[in-house]
Amino acid sequence: MSLPEGLAQVVSDFAEVEGQDKLKLLIEFADELPDLPDELTESAMEPVPECQSPLFLHVDASDRQKVRLYFSAPPEAPTTRGFASIWAAGLDGQPADAILDVPEDFAYQLGLAELISPLRLRGMSAMLTRIKRHLRAA
Repeated sequence: MSLPEGLAQVVSDFAEVEGQDKLKLLIEFADELPDLPDELTESAMEPVPECQSPLFLHVDASDRQKVRLYFSAPPEAPTTRGFASIWAAGLDGQPADAILDVPEDFAYQLGLAELISPLRLRGMSAMLTRIKRHLRAA
């Protein structure tokens, strides 16, 4: 099973660093989380309660060949923002079928399991689960 190009690049980026540098890379992703478009507010987004910090997402699957993903997380939640930014970088603009093919355990491919609590990693997986649920329902 192959990953979408952007997500494969994220895995490659994390594979190139070790230990605490993986956390620094995650924080760099957090700083790159795209802003929401003006017409989209958190009240119109779905909360992801599995995340330890407030996270909201919106999936626009009106064009199944170019799914748009939007995330909102507070700046004081860098881990959650980092995970959301990884999904944005790796999956935004991808076809629905490519997103549905991403393995459920993707979060563990980043090599963060030794550095981040399982509860936080489950939050990242929960984001993917909710994205896929939207795509299957669309």
